[in-house]
Amino acid sequence: MQSMTGYGRCQAALEGREMTLEVKTVNHRFLDLSFRLPRNVGFLEEILRRELTAAFQRGHMDVFVAYRNTRSDARQVRVDTALAGAYVEAARQVQEIAGTDEALSVAQLMAMPDVVQIAEAQEDQGAVEQLAGLALEGVIAEVRAMRAREGEALRRDLMEHLNALAQLRDRMADRAPLVPLAYRERLNARLAELGAETVEPQRLAQEVALFADKCAIDEELSRLASHIAQMRACLEEKGAVGRRLDFLTQEMNREVNTIGSKASDLEITQAVVAAKSEIEKLREQVQNVE
Repeated sequence: MQSMTGYGRCQAALEGREMTLEVKTVNHRFLDLSFRLPRNVGFLEEILRRELTAAFQRGHMDVFVAYRNTRSDARQVRVDTALAGAYVEAARQVQEIAGTDEALSVAQLMAMPDVVQIAEAQEDQGAVEQLAGLALEGVIAEVRAMRAREGEALRRDLMEHLNALAQLRDRMADRAPLVPLAYRERLNARLAELGAETVEPQRLAQEVALFADKCAIDEELSRLASHIAQMRACLEEKGAVGRRLDFLTQEMNREVNTIGSKASDLEITQAVVAAKSEIEKLREQVQNVE
């Protein structure tokens, strides 16, 4: 089991090219990818998206790419000769008006706006993709390792709440058969207080049977036990189980709510309140599981 919280950073270098790839992940219902990368390697987004989608199933991921090309052919210096000539002619005219011998030097001319432009050379897409593959391999390994560590901590915490829920379920199961008996005793005591004449045993038995049927929670307890067993099995799996855990949490909450509405007993009601608290803790933690 893996958490959706993770971080990975990897640097790679190849033939005068350097790349740093950084990935941060947090919980999210689906896989949501956000990219920040230089414009000259924008073609990498589709490749990174495809590889990350294959590696992960859930979580919001911020992907940062820093790229540097240190090769001698990485940049080109371009001179706008027409604009430079215009500056020279303008300088000559000013020189004539001012009556001075000073004119534009080469350094001054090159410093004039837009005369000299530095342009990025077109990147070798194949070489950049190869470099990105090296960095991505390391990042995915780091993110998975961190998610696994976080997932193990989550698994232990979820198991504790699940064990507490199972104990509360057992308390309800132990108490359930005693509820009709307690009702019979209360009914007899109430009849005695009212000074009622002796009630036929058959009529009393029918009343108790109707009450027992109304407050029967055997089916709900059975389904709750099944959900608990299924969640325990999911917690031992290695793949993505977050959606299944979320579904099981909803079903457990449904069964506990039904038990609370049917069981007319203080002890069971107290156990239901405690069980709902444990299920809510499970639900909060499940949101962090991939």
